[in-house]
Amino acid sequence: MKKQSNPEIAIFLRIVLVEPPSGVDFGVQVGKGNEYKTIAVQRSKAGNLALECTINVKGNRTDGPPNFCGPISQGPPTGRFIYIDIGKSAGQFDSCWQRRIKIPLETISWEMIDLVLEKPKRLLQATIPGTAKDGGPSCATVKPIDGWKVVK
Repeated sequence: MKKQSNPEIAIFLRIVLVEPPSGVDFGVQVGKGNEYKTIAVQRSKAGNLALECTINVKGNRTDGPPNFCGPISQGPPTGRFIYIDIGKSAGQFDSCWQRRIKIPLETISWEMIDLVLEKPKRLLQATIPGTAKDGGPSCATVKPIDGWKVVK
């Protein structure tokens, strides 16, 4: 698929955490360093937890892939990702957890973006494990279980 000519477009994303530990706040990080805030915060209960956000994308990378930009996008153009803040990092100051999940965006293609833009009810979804091996919330870099998918 060719690079988009549109200078910047917004894409709707959903991140599904599979059965995270109950009673923990999760949210999407906006901004970097000490100047960040957490949006779309939800407290986990039994079952899965879905976080939704919008990310901007440009077609200005000389090597061709989408360039995710804006305050939700983290990292260099060739290695963009989203942070999910957990527990204290998400503003739940009475939590025993202070973690972040790093979700890579590198497998999102122009072809997938085009499919989302074709129909307004489509979005990109990643499903990730919600619980780490230690029984607490997942943390560090977590790749989607089955990659990013175009869904309704």
